[in-house]
Amino acid sequence: MGTQRVTDDLDRLLALLPEAVQVELAFEQRRHQLLEVVLDLGRVPEARYPGRALPLGEIALTREDLHETVARLGRFGADNRAGIERTLHRISAIRNRQGDVVGLTCRVGRAVFGTVAMVRDLLDDGQSLLLMGRPGVGKTTALREIARVLADELERRVVVIDTSNEIAGDGDIPHPAIGRARRMQVAHPEQQHQVMIEAVENHMPEVIVIDEIGTELEAQAARTIAERGVMLVATAHGNALANLIKNPTLSDLVGGIQSVTLGDDEARRRRSQKTVLERAAEPTFPVAVEMHRRDRWAVHTDVAATVDLLLRGQSPRVQERELTAEGQVQLVDPPLQKGPLRRPSLAVVASPPSIKSPEAVLEQPAEQPQERSGDLQIRCCGITTRLVDEVIRSHRWPVRVVEDLDDADVVLSIRQGLGHDPALRRQARDLRIPILVIKADTLSQISRALERLLSRRPESTVPESSPSDLQARDDELAGLEECRLAVEQVVMPQGRPVELLPRTERVRRMQEDLVSRYRLRSDEFGEAERCRLRVFPP
Repeated sequence: MGTQRVTDDLDRLLALLPEAVQVELAFEQRRHQLLEVVLDLGRVPEARYPGRALPLGEIALTREDLHETVARLGRFGADNRAGIERTLHRISAIRNRQGDVVGLTCRVGRAVFGTVAMVRDLLDDGQSLLLMGRPGVGKTTALREIARVLADELERRVVVIDTSNEIAGDGDIPHPAIGRARRMQVAHPEQQHQVMIEAVENHMPEVIVIDEIGTELEAQAARTIAERGVMLVATAHGNALANLIKNPTLSDLVGGIQSVTLGDDEARRRRSQKTVLERAAEPTFPVAVEMHRRDRWAVHTDVAATVDLLLRGQSPRVQERELTAEGQVQLVDPPLQKGPLRRPSLAVVASPPSIKSPEAVLEQPAEQPQERSGDLQIRCCGITTRLVDEVIRSHRWPVRVVEDLDDADVVLSIRQGLGHDPALRRQARDLRIPILVIKADTLSQISRALERLLSRRPESTVPESSPSDLQARDDELAGLEECRLAVEQVVMPQGRPVELLPRTERVRRMQEDLVSRYRLRSDEFGEAERCRLRVFPP
């Protein structure tokens, strides 16, 4: 992808302004950077650019000039906004107590093709995406381009909820900047949440695009839509994710916040107070983007994990992306943060040329996989990766789970797994990647399979185990398997707490970690040899 391409209809906007203003702007060299023109009664008109404002002449605006401009614009809506048909420009009015217009803000609307390269890989994943940033940073422009890419390139059924006609322009015919996406207009701003629900019920969209979620009703409508399996792309009031958490109206977008009273043992284990703040639910938007500048965005690829860290007073790891003049997406080091988190290295990758290469923008630094080149890389099929990770962590084996079959050394599958994914079997055969089939998706089966695979590697570092080590390992696997079955068969489906068998402290710590991965809560009961874990429903 090359540099960004910008289209605007600036001349159509300038033609509506007073003649003196048109003359001043006719010879302006920075017209391509113009953000808005401000017309206030009794003041000199002003042109605003990024970081500065310039007066347009020396003559103050008269009431006649203002009335003539308003007459050329036509009707203003209930939100005191007007537009120019089939353009993206927006004119907002300031009125006095009698309802007369005494000021105009003429904001320039531009369609910028190319900004979506910053988050193209996120669109391919199909997860709901939330954009945040200060006014004027380009949220609506990015939203418009995202709608076009989703509709035209990814061929999704996209519906744009256009409350102020700012996304798709004024008039009944949407601006070409949104591509094949459909547009639903909102008669009154307070009805936006109703139109959001109507779009889902009547038009079967795969994606809904919304600008400025700002009320509790709209936040509730967004959650309802997300729970129906519809992808959401929206902007919200707030400069960063931390600001959104503190907003009682919109905090539900990132999971909401609740006050929880911990038991004495849990408080001691966490080394915290007994009353703490925790996330109440899964976020409506699993992915969030903070737009610091037009060419520099911070991406939170796991909003739930980020919110949990922020509530604990820790610094989350944020992926900083920057768009170069050549149209490349660059991962850069974020500012140094407090905490034990490591800073990512610099990596430069080309923007994705098409849908077939979503991996062009990497979530991790390019150098990182080279550090783990000695690990056994496994592609799972029909097996919960959470269980595989737990086995790897408990034994500290040099094994890594990968998503791309091209990177895998072996495919680990259950009997039914390959039957549901015959394409994977064909690809593995073509790439000559061996397939190991196990009987069931259990911790013991997975552990034996990984141990067998590691033992066959020439560079294997699996130590010889003594009988006591084998007994301890069996106890650990039995404890983890007991915990998994309790969570998946009783706690989550039936909503009942389960008390596990007494275990050693090491096994209890492993069980607690496994429970936390299910986003559940647990506590310890009993003393000495009778100490055991109790798992509570969500």
